[in-house]
Amino acid sequence: MTNSISEIIHADVIFVTGSNTTETHPVVGSRIRRAKARGAKLIVADPRRIDLAKDADVYLQLKPGTNLALFNSMMHVIISEGLEDKEYIASQTENFDHLEELVARYTPEVAAEICGLAAEDIRKAARIYAAGPKAGIFYAMGVTQHKYGTYGVMAVSNLALLCGNIGVESAGVNPLRGQNNVQGACDVGGLPADYPGYQKVYDAASHAKFEAAWGVPLSDQAGLTIPEMMSGASAGTVKMLYIMGENPMISDPDLNHVTESLNKLDFLVVQDIFLTETAQLADVVLPAAAFAEKNGTFTNTERRIQLVRKAIDAPGIAKADWKILMEVMNAIGYKCDYPDAEAIMAEIAAVTPQYGGVTYDRLVEKGLQWPCPNADHPGTPYLHKGGIVRGKGLFVPQPYIESEEVTTAEYPLIMTTGRNLYHYHTRTMTGKSEGINAKSPSSYIEINPTTANKLGIKDGDRVQVASQQGQIATRAYLTDIVGEGTVFIPFHFSDGGAVNYLTNNHLDSIAKIPELKVNAVRVWKADQQ
Repeated sequence: MTNSISEIIHADVIFVTGSNTTETHPVVGSRIRRAKARGAKLIVADPRRIDLAKDADVYLQLKPGTNLALFNSMMHVIISEGLEDKEYIASQTENFDHLEELVARYTPEVAAEICGLAAEDIRKAARIYAAGPKAGIFYAMGVTQHKYGTYGVMAVSNLALLCGNIGVESAGVNPLRGQNNVQGACDVGGLPADYPGYQKVYDAASHAKFEAAWGVPLSDQAGLTIPEMMSGASAGTVKMLYIMGENPMISDPDLNHVTESLNKLDFLVVQDIFLTETAQLADVVLPAAAFAEKNGTFTNTERRIQLVRKAIDAPGIAKADWKILMEVMNAIGYKCDYPDAEAIMAEIAAVTPQYGGVTYDRLVEKGLQWPCPNADHPGTPYLHKGGIVRGKGLFVPQPYIESEEVTTAEYPLIMTTGRNLYHYHTRTMTGKSEGINAKSPSSYIEINPTTANKLGIKDGDRVQVASQQGQIATRAYLTDIVGEGTVFIPFHFSDGGAVNYLTNNHLDSIAKIPELKVNAVRVWKADQQ
């Protein structure tokens, strides 16, 4: 996030897109509702009529996969009506001419046809966003998990720059992280092309820096993303995987392909707190300590580094992740001896500019938001204050491109996926709670009543759902949360109805993220063919 969660309350306009915020990020969702009660305007764009849509000044129930057309059309309206921040564009940005040229073709009428919206609603949303002195955009995987998701994120940035909302308190571009330390894992090198601090492996200076810091020769080639690893395992070019705290046998696309890939490996190691569906396939399982059983830090969605204190001892032979990794490194010949997690933070601070001023002593009272480059720095609540860090904000215009999968006579419905309020990710933890399971015990498919009527399906019926990748059985839930021709299945469940048997693994060409949010499917009552 460019901005902080606490700033939401003072926003003038909030644009939520591709995020079921109150269910999947309830802390942020509650702040948005407080801002709305205080007088903020709210725009919601999502294929599902999520709970926040009830509070929206304008709700845009767009077709899955059409985000880019919507964003381009909103920018068309803003420019054509002279609502852009001309002074900000002139002083803080570059490449505006190319953006103006591209979005000229995306009139509200054109976008309305693509997105399945009313042209006047697009105009209304654009005018509301442009009118807000402090307008924040909040998005999640409904924007990113597409074959052209990177372009969608760029369009979000274009929209914010167009109205001067980068480097402004209570505004900005705010991707909502889906788990408690996704941000922290990325920060310290959990990406295939990055050393800690997003220093690139192929940059000569960064490469030399980390070779010196770690005392070993390092590759200057980017590694593989998770879908690329699975493809490599299937092809036989990847022989071994070490999986930590991840359950791809539920969360990854095209589970038939994932199963085949993992079974082809010569050796699979899984390090986790429970025997997950993935761990059950492993040659070796390394039992890890849970969050309350270890010391360390988590970095959350607003870049806040927070201290985690051990409350109880880990059961049995379970150990903290860092201890397991250190023992593995020593066993394979890389000698290291960290006395505790605090020593690891000291190394992170030494090699990561954004974390340069972070110490455990400073984290005791409250978390610090990076960048925090030195011991005297208070941390950074919002980014780009006083000017865009790269010099000028770059407009990156992109045309709308159709999703890889579209409806056909055989697969006439578009399915999208996501989470629900009750379960966390693959139910590794929440699936062990009787109370939670009583509320949300099994898989289901949301179907619009009009669509269901055409298919002869009633609420509660067992149904079959098929795609080009596979087929599952689940239970029908009739609701107008989804529009006609669109269905939704949560991805949490493994025992029947595991939706990722249906999803495809078409990847974004830049970020290599799979297109989980748009899949063509067929649905029929279980006792019919």
